[in-house]
Amino acid sequence: MSDLRSRFYKTFANLPLGVRDEIVFSLDGQPVTWNVVKLEVDANSDLSKKILKSLEEMGLIRK
Repeated sequence: MSDLRSRFYKTFANLPLGVRDEIVFSLDGQPVTWNVVKLEVDANSDLSKKILKSLEEMGLIRK
């Protein structure tokens, strides 16, 4: 598992359940929630790589 994915999982695990349904950012004009991000990361999709990079750049994934 990549370092970025593992850092995402640590961050996600520490989010309160209610926050996971909140929109974290917009990707190509579409709102994306933490839960949607997790689904993409779980699937290890190409889109997940783009999303994780964006979350890292915004400082939302802890180092």
